[in-house]
Amino acid sequence: MISTGQAKRIAVGYGFWIFLLSDIVMFACFFASYAVLVHATAGGPSGPQLFDLDRVGFETACLLLSSFSCGLAFVASSKRRAAPFYLTMAVTLALGAIFLALECGEFLSMTERNAGPTRSAFLSAFFALVGCHGLHVTIGLLWLMTMMAQVRAKGFRDDILRRLLCFNLFWHALDIIWVALFTVVYLIGVTA
Repeated sequence: MISTGQAKRIAVGYGFWIFLLSDIVMFACFFASYAVLVHATAGGPSGPQLFDLDRVGFETACLLLSSFSCGLAFVASSKRRAAPFYLTMAVTLALGAIFLALECGEFLSMTERNAGPTRSAFLSAFFALVGCHGLHVTIGLLWLMTMMAQVRAKGFRDDILRRLLCFNLFWHALDIIWVALFTVVYLIGVTA
């Protein structure tokens, strides 16, 4: 017989996986739109003229390193070790914030060169796809700070550890999506 607490944990676990999968489906739709509109530049700039691979490569490195530090934070929380948990969560926060700052800088630079989202269908699709990912990273950073505060206030209780697991899954899913985005939009976009 399943207790009420176990049933709630199971429902929350399945619900979170459904959320992650629905998020991936949403990003798949953004990717499909981008693929259809990538050549619809309306005489404006295209990917090779706009993208700075060195900058985006550094962005990618920051996000991938943040995923590693996020994994270390989860290991520390599983062992209920506060100091390594806070340190690695702070590193994850800093790397995620650097990633967002670089992405915002890229958007600002593009709009200053008259390559904003209203310039062409290609740029609309680009800003929608990359901007949606940036929005998810922003939400993830807010969630990260909330989890740090919850651990500080309530300790490493079982319900807090489950939330940390969900946060980790979310953060790693964002990294997977970014790797696909980096490959499809930037790497293929510059060589096309």
